[in-house]
Amino acid sequence: MKNIIQLLRSSLNKSKHRPSLEFFKYIGPGLLVTVGFIDPGNWASNIAAGSEFGYTLLWIVTLSTIMLIILQHNVAHLGIVSGKCLSEAVTDRIPKRIGRSILGTAMLASVATSLAEILGAAIALQMLFGLPIKIGAVLSTILIMVMIFTNSYRKIERWIIGFVSIIGFSFLYELSIAPIDWATAATSWITPTMPDGSIIIIMSVLGAVVMPHNLFLHSEIIQSRQWHLEDESVIKRQLKFEFADTIFSMCIGWAINSAMILLAASTFFVNKVEVTELQQAQSMLTPLLGKSAGLIFAIALLFAGIASSVTSGMAGGTIFAGAFAEPYDIKDSHSKWGVCISLLVALLVIMFITNPFQGLIYSQMFLSIQLPITIFTQIYLTSDKRIMHKYANSFFLNALLIGIGLVVTYLNVRLLIGFLV
Repeated sequence: MKNIIQLLRSSLNKSKHRPSLEFFKYIGPGLLVTVGFIDPGNWASNIAAGSEFGYTLLWIVTLSTIMLIILQHNVAHLGIVSGKCLSEAVTDRIPKRIGRSILGTAMLASVATSLAEILGAAIALQMLFGLPIKIGAVLSTILIMVMIFTNSYRKIERWIIGFVSIIGFSFLYELSIAPIDWATAATSWITPTMPDGSIIIIMSVLGAVVMPHNLFLHSEIIQSRQWHLEDESVIKRQLKFEFADTIFSMCIGWAINSAMILLAASTFFVNKVEVTELQQAQSMLTPLLGKSAGLIFAIALLFAGIASSVTSGMAGGTIFAGAFAEPYDIKDSHSKWGVCISLLVALLVIMFITNPFQGLIYSQMFLSIQLPITIFTQIYLTSDKRIMHKYANSFFLNALLIGIGLVVTYLNVRLLIGFLV
């Protein structure tokens, strides 16, 4: 995959006569965000959704992906137009006490994300090599920190593209041998239903797709190619390609997340098997779909855990550096501290977790609870003409973004009521 992307970019640089293919030069930032919502937390949430409720919760993947495209596109505009990531903009434009509180909860969300990613990689190592979860978590964290601290952004980007490709092909294989009811799936993708007892799963799926740390990360990495330029025509051109990259990447994420629910629904739900841990899912896939299915499941999970841990660590560095009005730079001490806090605090929490699968579910639920804070902060900043100038949100876009924020808030209230009643 890496060689294919390089070949495409090389050919595009040499030729100006194929503008329709120029888009491929800009693939990258969207895929780094995409890997964050095909992470082990998503695996746990989606497999729980499919094994407990069959195809009926596919609609939440569709809804959350649409919401994600709108939110990520909006926050990418902030990075391109202002030259500041979301965290820097919070520090620059929001009163210090409020801004620090917002960024504090965002760092907690980054830790919760890293917890899920590292835990997923550790579970995969246990599946493949029989390593204890805690040892696997330590080894995974060391590998992830080495990747972040020794690789440039562009090298990491190429690694992520490769990881996403492996994960995608793995699920294509799984779906090719699973007995999918495509007619029911097609209806479920567009028909919202909330079966009894499904609210926690719905919230965890939502929190696993629309993730706070990805909003901070996208606004930072979108500047990696120096897209923030004063030339008006260049800015407009980059905004166009960013939108294409975002839609392309998010649709890949939608397909992979849907595949997880489809696989769980067609194997576990129809056989009345409730999955309570990812190891159980792998072991049960083997008799249902064959030995190769279980092995591929574990390999894809490992790559998902490593790739998404890299992006969650980078997000932690972005948030922490932004609190000091600095851009993400892995050579800078504040960025390094942010990466270390995100990954090492997550590793510490893992040492005390007794039920890894529930840890994955509840980490995603926490993300959905923090999400409204990030969404309404983003809306406030991208509506500010002092920051966005003529690219500030239109009335229609603001209404759409506020609607998304209210939907997320409503689901959070439903979740809280479900816990209290």
